[in-house]
Amino acid sequence: MPVDFKIEDHIAYVTLNRPDSMNSLDPESVDQLVEIWAEVRENEDIRVAVLTGTGEKSFCTGTDMKKTPPPAECMASIWLRDGQPIIPHMKMWKPIIASINGYAIGGGLEMALACDMRICSSTAKFGLTEVKVASLAGLNGTQCLPRAIPQAVAMKMLLTGAMIDAQEALRVGLVSDVVEPAQLGELAQKYAGMIAANAPLSVKAAKQAALMGLDMPLDHGIAFSHLLWGTLRDTEDRKEGFKAFSEKRTPHWTGR
Repeated sequence: MPVDFKIEDHIAYVTLNRPDSMNSLDPESVDQLVEIWAEVRENEDIRVAVLTGTGEKSFCTGTDMKKTPPPAECMASIWLRDGQPIIPHMKMWKPIIASINGYAIGGGLEMALACDMRICSSTAKFGLTEVKVASLAGLNGTQCLPRAIPQAVAMKMLLTGAMIDAQEALRVGLVSDVVEPAQLGELAQKYAGMIAANAPLSVKAAKQAALMGLDMPLDHGIAFSHLLWGTLRDTEDRKEGFKAFSEKRTPHWTGR
């Protein structure tokens, strides 16, 4: 299968497994990712997901142009029936960590931009190079990149198709951590484990408050955040959290 999927300790590991093709996305990969993200979203045992690629060379280089035939239908028919591939299926309140192990180009970078946390190896490179092949970063790149990093840097990348390396990605805030390739998997597992150990409803609420608040005036965002705090106040998990703290033990979360 072109995408590996496993669940361990409330963590879903999603690994693009086409290293000979730079972990690019063929039609089978896309179909499988749609199914996997549905499983991550609906499976209550999963609290966080890690997305990465096989090997140390490439995270994902976007569409496999050699194996993706031109569509037989017009754009209107495809869009009005299916909408956009992959990215909408990643929309959920469970956090997703992008563990970027090499080239993140085109759709690969766009998938990383759809994640909540991005960490990378020191060999990683990032780019939206679509203008070089008469295309456009139309999944989310033109919208999410200027929101993730300084606008001047984003526009340079979008208009020239130039790539940046791991240290530049760290400098401009595209990633939070840069480590040597051999340490990347361990770091992703560490962060995922830290998230999975927290109360799952609180984690979802924190993500919801942060993301939805970005589109609100500050006072509205604060009010919305307080409303979410109120929805958590009477949950079983909050009671369990206070009780576990007083008893000096690890809480047992139920997501209720």
